[in-house]
Amino acid sequence: MEFNHVPVFFDQAIDALNIKSGGTYVDCTAGGGGHSSEIAKRLISGRLICIDRDPEAIEILHQRMDGFNGRYDKVTIVHNNFFNIKEILDQLNIHGVDGVLADLGTSSHQLDTAERGFSYHKDAPLDMRMSKEGISAADLVNSLPQRELERIIYRYGEEKFAPAIARGIVRARTVSRIETTGELAEIIKSSVPAAARRENGHPARRTFQALRIEVNGELDGLSQAVNAMFDCLNTGGRLAVITFHSLEDRPVKKCFAELCSGCECPPEFPVCVCNKKPRGKLPFKALSPTEEEIEKNSRCRSARLRVIEKIETV
Repeated sequence: MEFNHVPVFFDQAIDALNIKSGGTYVDCTAGGGGHSSEIAKRLISGRLICIDRDPEAIEILHQRMDGFNGRYDKVTIVHNNFFNIKEILDQLNIHGVDGVLADLGTSSHQLDTAERGFSYHKDAPLDMRMSKEGISAADLVNSLPQRELERIIYRYGEEKFAPAIARGIVRARTVSRIETTGELAEIIKSSVPAAARRENGHPARRTFQALRIEVNGELDGLSQAVNAMFDCLNTGGRLAVITFHSLEDRPVKKCFAELCSGCECPPEFPVCVCNKKPRGKLPFKALSPTEEEIEKNSRCRSARLRVIEKIETV
């Protein structure tokens, strides 16, 4: 099995972690091991925890990363959701790490493997489950009430034609169950105005994004997950998060801002009484992909890299 993925901000993310040869690091979305392999290469007595919820990724990670284990276990691979990072590290008896990387969104492997059902470009079973468990996209489009479909498509896809698309889906499923990505893409295409079909890429793009986010719960608890990753850092440790659209980026940006904010007392107060101190600092402003990176991987056009460093509170 091949797990091809072009890591975005590869060098920038690795450099941002300030990897120490004896440090402990977590790749929360290890995927095919692109970032993980580079982190492991830089460790001598350190340790790397690779987390992924996709069983296919876990299989590939074992093939690619087990070679880094020699006299001691440098790399530990965990099949889990990184939202559970605190529990994962507790089970491994790790009480603080020096860096955490989270590359959010869908991997190129998942998008390009037709049978995973993520892409509207290829006709395949309508699935979209990163973990290959639980409720699929087909289950959602064939069972949810029209109003709920509309809410999901509008909220997670920011799709202005959500009402028409939801109506189209409900109308189509009364004739026969919607089973494939191709069927759904055609329903969406026929539900939007002709002029809209020629704008901003494929008309199904936003709806497929919305369904994928809902199926995998990608935004449910993301803010709590960011805070949990930060809490796991040692002082001086860094958290690097790569996002691929504004729905992911906004909560990450807000969390980082709150972690870096200090006293909230009114300016007229002579002394601070809230005792709130910043817990983190931003080593640099958010990075956007270069034209060269976009040329290599068009999917990264809206990507952002944000990094925060944990500081000692005094």
